[in-house]
Amino acid sequence: MNIRLWVIVLTFIGLISAASVAGAGDLWTDGKKVAPVIELNLPSFAPIVEKLSASVVNISVEGKEESPMGFPGGQGLENEEQENPFDYFFQMPPMRPGKRMFEGLGSGFVINSDGYIVTNNHVVDRASKITIKFKDDKESYTAKVVGSDERTDIALLKVEGAKNLSPAVLGDSDVIQPGDWSIAIGNPFSLGNTATVGIISAKSRRNVGGPYSDFIQTDASINPGNSGGPLFNARGEVIGVNTAIFSPNRSGNSGFNIGIGFATPINIVKEVIDQLFAKGKVTRGWLGVLIQPVTADAAKAMSLKSASGALVADVVRDSPAEKAGIKRGDVIVKYDNQSIDDNAQLPQLVGRTELGKSVSVVVLRENEEKTFKVKIEELKDEELAKGETKPSEEVKLGVKVQNLTPDMAKSLGIDESEGVVVTEVMPGGAAFESGLRRGDVIIEAGSRPVKNTKSFKELTKNVAKDKPILLLVRRSDHTIYLTIKLDEQ
Repeated sequence: MNIRLWVIVLTFIGLISAASVAGAGDLWTDGKKVAPVIELNLPSFAPIVEKLSASVVNISVEGKEESPMGFPGGQGLENEEQENPFDYFFQMPPMRPGKRMFEGLGSGFVINSDGYIVTNNHVVDRASKITIKFKDDKESYTAKVVGSDERTDIALLKVEGAKNLSPAVLGDSDVIQPGDWSIAIGNPFSLGNTATVGIISAKSRRNVGGPYSDFIQTDASINPGNSGGPLFNARGEVIGVNTAIFSPNRSGNSGFNIGIGFATPINIVKEVIDQLFAKGKVTRGWLGVLIQPVTADAAKAMSLKSASGALVADVVRDSPAEKAGIKRGDVIVKYDNQSIDDNAQLPQLVGRTELGKSVSVVVLRENEEKTFKVKIEELKDEELAKGETKPSEEVKLGVKVQNLTPDMAKSLGIDESEGVVVTEVMPGGAAFESGLRRGDVIIEAGSRPVKNTKSFKELTKNVAKDKPILLLVRRSDHTIYLTIKLDEQ
């Protein structure tokens, strides 16, 4: 045996001996393991997860839907984004339009021993067959939809034949605070009953959905298949229904969790399911106004003390608001004795108002408070609050306009007799930044009527960074307010 080999063998023996000595002297004493230096005493969620999981169900659905010309799974030729990168290599020839089968997965939770289950509307929408499975039950059960509400994305199901159910306890979502523990249990990626833990990241997220969205934000992991499942607090009470995630990529949403999940507060869900149980649908109050935020520039242009409230951009004809005397340009600052700090609050409050109830609405009109009594009617096909306008005007403002003629008004489908039509918006200009678009009809500037191009130039000649001007614009079948200003003179 050469010298190099002997060195390797002796080194190996030495390492084994050192490990043996260390093991005997440091780790074990008389066959017993030495206690750890630090005891962290971290909480275990095992007992609570074990108990809560009995209330959570896996939901699978089947149904038929229209299949457009394209690839199986609804992928069209024009679609640049594929959910699976291998789709590029395994695509089949385009199919003819027609009916196709679809399958879906989701979660839900039992709310009483009679077999009523809460989930998301988008989980069961268009489903012809709904199958329910419980955690420790090998049987599958069918369920039917009692009622659903698209606006809050909530559905109420009734499962048939299941016994010995464990209803979840519904908590109070109004008392939760950012930093509180949150536990999500559901069926992500069809893996079966899965629990994730995080905290409440924020409350009242109203800018991530429709006018009735008021989400709880959590970093407890929520993924496809979790939709409709419960979000619990540390006491084991349901505080929300897991509904959506935010996960950006090139197309806007990759479908995978990055730590931003949204749940519909259980207090909203309670109101919805009470109505679904009683009559199979949800009715909401209707005011009949098109509103938008009061931005800092709009507040400055209107000489308001603060950028709060809901700016009335338009009033629907024959609506409760019009009958009461509310006008466009009013800023709603209080509804039924509740202050309106953010315009997104108003749809929530109006929607929950009892039909036929007369409520007081306080507005600012030319910086004076006015109070109106409004009798709330039922919301039908009209949307209560739209009009969040994205920034999209002679050379100074970056816009070209021309006088509105009767023929132009007719072709645009509007009934305005005076104003100017935007014929061109120059990219990067003040008009572009304000949100003006080609085809808009400007009917007011600085709360004064725009009769023609001459009056428009006169009313906008003093626009500056410190002197923004509020424009009232007719766009399609509604009006909106836009604020225009120049960064430099």
